[in-house]
Amino acid sequence: MTVAVEKTEQPEKTQAVEQAAPAKSVRKVSRSMVVAAILVVWLVLFLVLRGKQTLALAAADLTDLHRWFNDVNDSIGANRNSNPLFLYFFNEIRLVIDSLVTFVQELISQPSVDRPVPQIGWLGVVGIAGYVSWAVGNWRVALLAVAGFTFLGLQGLWQESMDTLALTVSAVFVALLFAIPLGVWAGLSDRVNRIITPFLDFMQTMPTFVYLAPLTLFFLIGPASATIATLIYAAPPAIRITAHAIRSVPKTTVEAADSLGATRRQALMKVLLPMSKRTVVMGVNQTIMAALAMVTIAALIDAPGLGKTVVQALQSLDVGTAFNAGLAIVVMAIVLDRVTTAASRREEAARRSKNRFLTWRRPLLGVGAAVTAVLIYLSHTYVWAAEFPGEGGTGSAISSGADTVTTWAQDNLSGITNAFRDAITNGLLNPFQTLLTDSPWWLVGAALIALGVVLGGWRAGITTAVCVGLLVGTGVWSDSMTTLASTVVATVLVMLLGMVFGVWMGRSALVDRLLRPSLDAAQVMPPFVYLVPFLALFGATRFTAIVAAVVYAAPIAMKIIADGVRNVPATTVEAATAAGCNTWQIITKVQLPMARGALTLATNQGLIYVLSMVVVGGLVGAGALGYDVVAGFSQGQLYGKGLAAGLAIVLLGVMFDRITQAAARRAGA
Repeated sequence: MTVAVEKTEQPEKTQAVEQAAPAKSVRKVSRSMVVAAILVVWLVLFLVLRGKQTLALAAADLTDLHRWFNDVNDSIGANRNSNPLFLYFFNEIRLVIDSLVTFVQELISQPSVDRPVPQIGWLGVVGIAGYVSWAVGNWRVALLAVAGFTFLGLQGLWQESMDTLALTVSAVFVALLFAIPLGVWAGLSDRVNRIITPFLDFMQTMPTFVYLAPLTLFFLIGPASATIATLIYAAPPAIRITAHAIRSVPKTTVEAADSLGATRRQALMKVLLPMSKRTVVMGVNQTIMAALAMVTIAALIDAPGLGKTVVQALQSLDVGTAFNAGLAIVVMAIVLDRVTTAASRREEAARRSKNRFLTWRRPLLGVGAAVTAVLIYLSHTYVWAAEFPGEGGTGSAISSGADTVTTWAQDNLSGITNAFRDAITNGLLNPFQTLLTDSPWWLVGAALIALGVVLGGWRAGITTAVCVGLLVGTGVWSDSMTTLASTVVATVLVMLLGMVFGVWMGRSALVDRLLRPSLDAAQVMPPFVYLVPFLALFGATRFTAIVAAVVYAAPIAMKIIADGVRNVPATTVEAATAAGCNTWQIITKVQLPMARGALTLATNQGLIYVLSMVVVGGLVGAGALGYDVVAGFSQGQLYGKGLAAGLAIVLLGVMFDRITQAAARRAGA
């Protein structure tokens, strides 16, 4: 009788599963059909209403909002030295930051008041770089640091490099003063964590350009504003990672400390911080990388250093000079990244080797400190140790070589590069941009809101509606749609690359080991650097910005997709293989569907990275919002329009982020 019951129950269960599966399939198909229906209705109405109510605005035209921003800027400038808010708050902050930056610059990069050279010359700086790298890392990292800093001098960019380093150090120092305590507080308090998380999300969503214009309104153009913008941009990673590190300490360890009578302060200083030190150092690493990227872009507001050299070279289409300075930025980024990464790993190595590690290391560190002190003294006392010898012959050779390669590429590869550019531009970019810019604004807005609701839910739809309304209010709707078109096209290309290489990496451990170091290195480089090689290949066009954005954003998408594919249970893949599925079927029917959460997250990150890079492309002819922001810095009458364009970039970023994050949560549910 029991057997009979089992036999009758089994078909019922099977039938229920079969009924549930089609229902789930219908839900998926219905969502896809709704998206398709929205696009079809949009296309039909576009054909009927094309060119009407597009809110187009000429490059030199201003709206009432732009003029109001200009008036506010003029009013602040006129009352900067009389308004109490500026006298006792903003001006004081600017004075403190400016004093810090000046101090660090006079220490390593700029001549002092009574000296023709900095307090510490090149030999002392190289010695300090080597010693610190060895103290926090190992001899390999020290050798890399010494070689890297020496190479900066051989390029003829020693002072520019030290200016960049001075701004980076100043910004990171101030950022960490606030970020680490705030991160610890957020790690200890759920309420604080809930309060600051939306602000951190918002700050990390905004492209780097957006920080510049508002800060110049309060702190003027110059190193102080650049440093303040940099520290604001660089602080969120340190806050978030520090909070995560504190929360990751095992609760049993904290409970054991409490049971032994430790106070809250003792538990923090003796348990939580020591056990989370490695992760906190990783947060410092991310802060330094973000600061270096921001410092180079802050050249647009007159920040000294390598960024200014790159900007001037890009504006004059001098590929050789831009390549040489860009290479210096890459070298500095690699050195700083490797040093801080080694610092996060050293404690674990010391713990494994225990006392033996300290027995031989401490005496050598003392010797190294003495040698470094001698080098600092020499660089402070003698001109030959203060001014880097030579005239940058290596840099001249690099610039000349880059110009030669550029000329050769333009002469011999123009047929291929132009064909590729025209295929993407005419086949994908122009039609989509025409759809966005020539449709009535209310039609585009309605379509975006509908897509937000379908893909992300009602909350994402409401956020999209608010962003669309504010975009209309900025007065740069047409330029926003042009930037949106470039961003979406670049993101599609990023996801194509991400899926191809991500799946390959996820299925092959060997491929992952070979590619991941290159992808990690690519994420270290500041956005500016990506523009240079593609400027040589494609000239100053919007396509240059799109290709640079694809290369900039593809590494993060590849890694996320690879991790998603790798996390698909091996038993599921084995079951599909046993059922007779071939490789293509396993990828398309098993691994990618089960990794759809990772795919959506990769789309989210790809969009944010692409948006920031497409805007930077305003320096090389990308136009639209990026051009508006750059023009706002260089032409006083367009300041208000540039500020509005920065706000539009934020709105696009928030809209993209909320829709894709909500879609990722739905996919992972």
